[in-house]
Amino acid sequence: MGEGGALSGFIWFLTDVDLPAVQDDLVSVRMMAAPINPADINMIQGVYPIKPPLPAVGGNEGVGEVVSVGSQVSDLQPGDWVIPADSGWGTWRTHAVCPASELRKIPNDIPLEAAATLAVNPCTAYRMLTDFQHLQPGDTIVQNGANSGVGQAVIQIAAARGLVTINVVRNRPDRASYFELEMYLKGLGGHYIITEEGLRKQDFRDIFKRLPRPKLALNCVGGKSATEILRHLETGGTMVTYGGMSRQPVTVPTGSLIFQDIKVVGYWMTQWNKRQRDSQESAAMLSTLCDYIRQGKLQAPSNVQVPISDYMAAISNTRDGFTTKKRILHMSS
Repeated sequence: MGEGGALSGFIWFLTDVDLPAVQDDLVSVRMMAAPINPADINMIQGVYPIKPPLPAVGGNEGVGEVVSVGSQVSDLQPGDWVIPADSGWGTWRTHAVCPASELRKIPNDIPLEAAATLAVNPCTAYRMLTDFQHLQPGDTIVQNGANSGVGQAVIQIAAARGLVTINVVRNRPDRASYFELEMYLKGLGGHYIITEEGLRKQDFRDIFKRLPRPKLALNCVGGKSATEILRHLETGGTMVTYGGMSRQPVTVPTGSLIFQDIKVVGYWMTQWNKRQRDSQESAAMLSTLCDYIRQGKLQAPSNVQVPISDYMAAISNTRDGFTTKKRILHMSS
């Protein structure tokens, strides 16, 4: 991308560049697929904490295949599948040459779309379900933005662990589209699907006559939605905020902090990776997620495969929101 006009002060264009020779610690990668995430759009708009120097290649996650390696590279070989080790790597391209340290090897026996979307949403969901409360089978969690990429991963990972999920979504323009979304999320393993308006109704409160109150709330919306899911936490519960799609601040009732001992924290996968990228915990997380994928317990989010030549339409669709289907760029199309 280069400075100019189209999207919030930027012009997007496809271009050819010369790649350096593959030698020493360098690796040549043929990119295969890369999703378009809201964070990618935020980075383009200049409102994301990571701001790559321009001109830059878009895309924070994706999967590629190793084509060749330099003489100093011993842990990768041609045919291996790799994902970027850090955010801001620039995955919306057909080929790249980079140091081996910028890549992480993943199994090549999982579906392509699952591999392309592995590094951000499933890892975020996994960490939030692991790091903030000691959850046991039968425990309840509540989340808003349940149809987001992270939300879909939360539902599936929680189901694999025997957790009950209450999943909050925005209402739809018509009953048919809401019913379709409800059935889709239940098919992933979601137990309860409810609209943001439904959170304030007695029917929803009655759920807790047969369920324990949630120990964990996951918030990617902010504003009133965050306040509402927080109100339903049990004493000592935690709300983790990992996004702010409404662009409204998170407001916490004073009584929740004082009398219910509610904890309110933030989470950013990029920050965790900076501290834990090469740790055993990180390797164990990826291994577990890939096992879930092989077992059919975790699938890629509902998606539309888009040839890279149609990138502008895919970016616009992601920016406009209100969709369950993630756009995944296919580089060979």
